[in-house]
Amino acid sequence: MSLTAFFTEHPVFTREEAEGCLAGAGSDRSPRTVDSLLAYHVRQGHLVRVRRGLYAAVPPGAANGRFAPDPHLVAAKAADDAVLAYHTALEFFGRAYSSFHTYWFLTEQSARAFNYGDAEYRPVALPKPLRTPRRRKFQVDEVSRAGMTLQVTSLERTLVDVFDRVDLGGGWEEAWRSLEMVEYFDLDAVVRYALALGNATTVAKVGYFLECHAKKLMVEPEQFRKLERARPKQPRYLDREASDNLLLSRWNLIVPRWVAEQHWEEPS
Repeated sequence: MSLTAFFTEHPVFTREEAEGCLAGAGSDRSPRTVDSLLAYHVRQGHLVRVRRGLYAAVPPGAANGRFAPDPHLVAAKAADDAVLAYHTALEFFGRAYSSFHTYWFLTEQSARAFNYGDAEYRPVALPKPLRTPRRRKFQVDEVSRAGMTLQVTSLERTLVDVFDRVDLGGGWEEAWRSLEMVEYFDLDAVVRYALALGNATTVAKVGYFLECHAKKLMVEPEQFRKLERARPKQPRYLDREASDNLLLSRWNLIVPRWVAEQHWEEPS
């Protein structure tokens, strides 16, 4: 495969992938040659350099200065093991209530946040219970986009993840309204993942959301029982600074009234 053909089939790629393309074509793949070729194509407007070692191909006819690569493809290539997650997964599946300019990806590597254009890319460490060979890809889907294969957390896992880290889901209103846009969940998968994380407060948050949508999502009694058995033993606060709270006794959650009543006007 020629390098220009490689650009067409790989809208976002790493320097190592370009080097592999040259090696496969029988070309000189010395570091100097690879870097010189990439720099040449950047100067010619065929590529943009997103950050060190990461490039995006500029489609024919697109103006280099105004071209912005697909941020989901960039996030998926930000680390060798990158998995789109949290609010970024909701956006990828078209289920985010709002569009963000921050893109989160899970990785076990030592990765740094970076910016390109108006987008910010932020790595997130894998939750501790998943840092085993058997669990690191727990409920991770492989999906195709623009000819590339990406890894993204399933909607079932994403539901749990955004309640586990509400800050990475855009806050309560964003997470709640986004998840309400999903017509169907495999609820057994939701329960399995919630229990696998081993966080009783997260289990309670998931249980509360499912309780509020029990009819629409057709939640079964046994699914609720599994979650109830893993709820906190003592009441837990969602926000210790909130002054007007309600106790949800079924889940041992103390939540701000604006959350429980879905007023979505969080006090400043």
